[in-house]
Amino acid sequence: MSLESAIRLLAGTLVLASLVLARLVSPGWLLLAAFVGLNLAQSAFTGFCPAEIILRRLGLAGGRRPPSAEGRP
Repeated sequence: MSLESAIRLLAGTLVLASLVLARLVSPGWLLLAAFVGLNLAQSAFTGFCPAEIILRRLGLAGGRRPPSAEGRP
C-alpha cells in the first residue's frame, strides 16, 4: 500500500468513526471529523501532513503508485 493510500484510508476511517461515535455517544465527536477535514485542507495548501510523518515513523514506505496504476480504478 502506498503512503498516499494509507493516508486516505486513515482519514476516511477517522471520519466514519467520528460519525458513528457522534450518533451513539455524543455529538462532540463531530469535532474529530472537522479536525480531519481541516487537516486535509491545510495539507493540500502547505504540503505538510502530520499523518504522513506518523506513518513513515511506523515503517510505511513512502512513494506513490506506479505511473501505470495512476488514474485507473
